[in-house]
Amino acid sequence: MGNVIVIGAGAAGMMAAGTAAKNGNNVQVFERNPISGKKIYITGKGRCNVTNNSDVDNFINNIPQNPYFLYSALYGFTNEDTVEFFESLGVKTKVERGNRVFPVSDRAADIALALERNMKRNGVAVHYNSRVKEVIIKDGRVRGIRLENGREFLSDAVIIATGGLSYPGTGSTGDGYDFARKCGHSVTKLVPSLVPLRAEEEWCKELMGLSLKNVAIVLKDEKGKRIYEDFGEMLFTHFGVSGPIILSASCHITNLGEKKAYLYIDLKPALDFKALDQRILRDFEKFINKDFNNALDELLPKKLIPVIIRLSGIDGFKKVHDITKDERKKLCMLIKALPLTITGDYGFGQAVITRGGVAVDEINPSTMESKIVKGLYFAGEVIDCDAYTGGYNLQIAFSTGFAAGSSVCSEED
Repeated sequence: MGNVIVIGAGAAGMMAAGTAAKNGNNVQVFERNPISGKKIYITGKGRCNVTNNSDVDNFINNIPQNPYFLYSALYGFTNEDTVEFFESLGVKTKVERGNRVFPVSDRAADIALALERNMKRNGVAVHYNSRVKEVIIKDGRVRGIRLENGREFLSDAVIIATGGLSYPGTGSTGDGYDFARKCGHSVTKLVPSLVPLRAEEEWCKELMGLSLKNVAIVLKDEKGKRIYEDFGEMLFTHFGVSGPIILSASCHITNLGEKKAYLYIDLKPALDFKALDQRILRDFEKFINKDFNNALDELLPKKLIPVIIRLSGIDGFKKVHDITKDERKKLCMLIKALPLTITGDYGFGQAVITRGGVAVDEINPSTMESKIVKGLYFAGEVIDCDAYTGGYNLQIAFSTGFAAGSSVCSEED
């Protein structure tokens, strides 16, 4: 047992601190913000998607970046362990669509406060408004930390759990990457991920705020190669698109640069082309004497109809009984593959997570300890691992935090 310092009181840091203290270590946490878990409070639109109610194989399939590095950590502290952990702290959970797990209260604050309680009951000392300037290394091992104000705190181990670059307003400004580099670690390219996408088409502005449920998307690169597909919910914004399936799609186009990508939205994925055509024919028969403008109310959201009519090239004042088979075919094609030209993303300011981080081949996957510096550990988003939406990223934070906290000072030096 020994003296442990954790840098960062986010999801990974608090889990690591509470676990290390429970194992008998003297643990101090240094947090630059005046409160713990600042980013947790805004996750899941303030509801906090804690984890996902699925097996480890499904987790691996939802982690596009270095999934196999996380095998040991995910088995060491599973999603079931996460649910049991929070229930033991008085936070009941529920499972929603997509196996997403939320607190019954729908309050992200309950998750943050539970992690705080766990630290407190295990005797962790938390120093708020305390920004770490550097990790002290001597003779190839950790000796402690130095704060911005010059104060030094000695320790046998340091766990870096500072988060990434996403939502910089919460204090995630990349400090952990700087610490890692100065300790001799490699840091891979850092880009925003799980981030809303910008689109070239001006009509997105007309649809701002429109949420579409149960739609399918296909994302293709400039050469027409299919790079991602998904089904679920999305949202139109002033400059493009967002929502769960869009955020997950963004993982695959984090290095667009001057290039473009192409998004195709299937507004009626439950109907194949022929079935959709039959459905439109039935609607046209029902509204046989109406203008085309007024014949799509039962098929599409009201806000979307003017855009679809304009893009179809069909005169909105044309009587539906005069619409030709070819025009109807074009309408079907549009509904099955509404096209958007993706030109970029909204950056770290609106990114849920950071893609990139401390290179995983320099970290022991079982313990999260550095292979370069003795007594140095990493947990959470600072590591080069990230996942899609659905509770997977918070589970990574909990699992890696638990692994670090369980392993720290567990062996004689």
